[in-house]
Amino acid sequence: MIERDDMTFPFAEYQRRIDELRGRMQKRLLDAVVISDPENLMYLTDYQTTGYSFFQALVIPLDNEPFMITRKLEESNVYARTWVEITRPYPDTGDAIQMLVESLREFGLNGKHVGYERNSYFFPAYHQDSIHTTFTDGRLLDCFGIVEQGRITKSPVEIEIMRKAAHATEAGMKAGFEACVAGATENEIGAAISAGMFRAGGETPAVMPYVTSGPRTMIGHATWEGRVVQPGEHIFLEVGGCYRRYHTAMMRTVVLGDMTDTFYKAQQKMKFALQRLKEIMRPGLTVSDADNLVRAIITDNDIGGRLITRSGYSIGIAFPPSWDEGYIISLKQGISTVLEEGMTFHIIPWMWGVEGDKTMGISDTLYVTENGCESFFTLDQDFVVKPEYGA
Repeated sequence: MIERDDMTFPFAEYQRRIDELRGRMQKRLLDAVVISDPENLMYLTDYQTTGYSFFQALVIPLDNEPFMITRKLEESNVYARTWVEITRPYPDTGDAIQMLVESLREFGLNGKHVGYERNSYFFPAYHQDSIHTTFTDGRLLDCFGIVEQGRITKSPVEIEIMRKAAHATEAGMKAGFEACVAGATENEIGAAISAGMFRAGGETPAVMPYVTSGPRTMIGHATWEGRVVQPGEHIFLEVGGCYRRYHTAMMRTVVLGDMTDTFYKAQQKMKFALQRLKEIMRPGLTVSDADNLVRAIITDNDIGGRLITRSGYSIGIAFPPSWDEGYIISLKQGISTVLEEGMTFHIIPWMWGVEGDKTMGISDTLYVTENGCESFFTLDQDFVVKPEYGA
């Protein structure tokens, strides 16, 4: 490992992560692991690239120096960003899995127990078929989740990086509020949010902001499509700010016109759900307990709103196609995972189908502390009401 002082975190942070990973490897009797998930590579080495659709992997032996398999072009990212000293690049005309297998043999891992991330988006089935048919002098075992066990809780230095992501999130949302006027297009609102995030130091997020207005708010995960916002409509905004691949996210709602009783009830329900969760969220609470509380509050309404998804998910390091770590932990019923200090969640007590044709949201990104939880944000949660743009 090359000790350097120009990485996202102090060098000791990466040493700790590798040491803890090796401890989990020992418990699972693994001689090495092949890590191909982009988020896990970033977590362990500070490596990142937008070219992760090409196969790349960090091989971590239990006792010897780690090495990376990358496309030749991406080798520059290894040298520019990481502590990794040994690389085995392959050309665009080469075979990535052949290079991986040859390197496993070169570094004495033939005949050994080697873990690999079977569920990784970027270790597709045809690559897995290839390694199973060529690395026949060793035993391949699924180790999916072995790195995520470390990522579940964030260290103090990670929390500080997420604060910088939160600063970008809030700046983008504030810019979006200003851009929400009758006659503006959803594209213009999205552009304002993006510019606000980037000017505040934010970096390219895993997902660009969600911006929908009027009837389009009922379309799940839709974003701007050029629609002109009409007087009297509402606008649903969801923004995920990013810094060094760490994300925080929030939902907010803008009302062009007067605040109706229905909108007020929706606002108060979502705010109450967040308030109550913040009062009880602490180490020792189960994921299912947290979800049940939020779900019960949102379900008890007379305006037609429903919580049709999980009520939150882990958030942190992310590359496209998603900013969440929900595959590590999601807040939903029946999950007995116990909350621990350092866990970070995007809590989403949003309401789908209010009055049958409206979606609105208020959400927060929280981190679990020693005795409770805290928000990354200071932005007011109330709907932004602009009566001058009423029907």
